[in-house]
Amino acid sequence: MTHLAPAPSPSVRVRAPGKLNLSLRVGPVDDDGYHPLVTVFQAVTLCEEVTATEVPEGAGISVTVTGPQADQVPLDDTNLAWRAAEALARHVGTDADVGLHLAKGVPVAGGMAGGSADAAATLVACDALWGTALPRDDLADLAAGLGADVPFALLGHTAIGTGRGHLLTPAMSRGEFHWALAVRDEGLPTPAVYRRFDELTHGQDRAVEPADDTALMQALRAGDPTALGLALHNDLQDAALDLRPDLARTVEIARHGGALGVVVSGSGPSVAALARSRQHALAIAATWTAESAADSVWCTTGPAAGARAL
Repeated sequence: MTHLAPAPSPSVRVRAPGKLNLSLRVGPVDDDGYHPLVTVFQAVTLCEEVTATEVPEGAGISVTVTGPQADQVPLDDTNLAWRAAEALARHVGTDADVGLHLAKGVPVAGGMAGGSADAAATLVACDALWGTALPRDDLADLAAGLGADVPFALLGHTAIGTGRGHLLTPAMSRGEFHWALAVRDEGLPTPAVYRRFDELTHGQDRAVEPADDTALMQALRAGDPTALGLALHNDLQDAALDLRPDLARTVEIARHGGALGVVVSGSGPSVAALARSRQHALAIAATWTAESAADSVWCTTGPAAGARAL
């Protein structure tokens, strides 16, 4: 008698992108303790993949992780993917029973929103697995409740973020941009960077507006990497460099290597260098490695699509 192997449990695999902040402008802290932001996001081809698998009723949520720096990723309810599954289940009134496997492709704690990409991918994957078929706007609302960068991981491509970065307006971008990334193993806590920003700017009271990035948006529309390099901007960069002076050398090496522009991504500690070509990005990354100016180096391109099932 032939014994057939049990059929595999149904599963859904979703890919979501990491991001770079091409510009990050930070307004004065408001009454609830947050800084209003104007940022220009670009999704890149360094991605997270989340596989959501059906589990028996009452099994709850489980998380497993593979990939670079997987040992740094929590496997409990502090993980954004876990919280995304819980939020969706609560919203649609179903039990949060799912096995989540995260395949890491975005540097951990590098300011590139890998955890946010996991959350966005989990929302899409669980929505498909559970057959809840939520409108994309509902998923975006759930995403905004999980973190300021999660809605952009859903949307992808290029967008202007306002509010806390979660209010998105898609932006036109032509062509492909090549990036080299210098990543440090030791993260840079975002609250500490904002505190140092406030100290350095003495509580500046200047409002920030999307119009501040007119030159950058023109460069994106024209697909002009040289103009884009000149327009890269980050109000938090001085604070990040003050807290981590070693990053200044990483920035300088990329500039000497002919990068079209160099910027600390978000609150750091990743440094992004815009290159002329894929080969140029590889050369910048190789120089960082030779000069011991990064713990790991990555090359990527943008823009990339948002969270989507594979």
